Amino acid sequence: MAQKLPFSVDVPIFIVDDDSSVRDALSLLLKIEGFLPRGFGDGFSFLEAVQEAVPACVVLDINLPGRSGLEVLDDLSRLKFPPPVIVITGQADIAMAVAAMKSGARDVLEKPFAANVLIDRIRDVVAAHHRLTNGYIEGLANFPGRELLTSRERDVLSQVARGASNKEAGRRLGISPRTIEVHRARIMDKLGAKNAADLMRIVLSESTPRSRSSSG
Repeated sequence: MAQKLPFSVDVPIFIVDDDSSVRDALSLLLKIEGFLPRGFGDGFSFLEAVQEAVPACVVLDINLPGRSGLEVLDDLSRLKFPPPVIVITGQADIAMAVAAMKSGARDVLEKPFAANVLIDRIRDVVAAHHRLTNGYIEGLANFPGRELLTSRERDVLSQVARGASNKEAGRRLGISPRTIEVHRARIMDKLGAKNAADLMRIVLSESTPRSRSSSG
């Protein structure tokens, strides 16, 4: 089941495909779903555009004229391009799919694919990327300082907040209890927590602007 987007759907999606009929069809589909599509017929024009505007997601055809989809993925990697990329292709094979994923693609879909499949994948990857870049931690409040934590620290904090011991958290995350202890110390330092109880108070409180007392 596709994830519900944690924000309004009005977000840009870039479509890179040399087939104008595919671009038009996907653009119409995305518009119906509330997204803001923008199409490109080749990798060069797309790469120029992302220097000025960053989309929420990219739908990239692997078989492009001039610069192939795999080469474009490598370019994006060098640019440290953060948004997710979904590769589409009419000639999918295992080797190509593996190469695309190694080059940074989040998913590979073979043409023809059902419209709902693409929409679901876009929603999934956009929602996941939004949570990652905004410091989202499942089960916890939108607490101040969450954006300071690394992905692994957020995983550890999620376990700690559920009452897991270092040993239990380590088993669930596949790391040693000692490593969990190190992560906990770093989390407390970043969030300014004095002890475990103070840490729970911080992460379970909603992020609201701290008002200064008008008195005194």
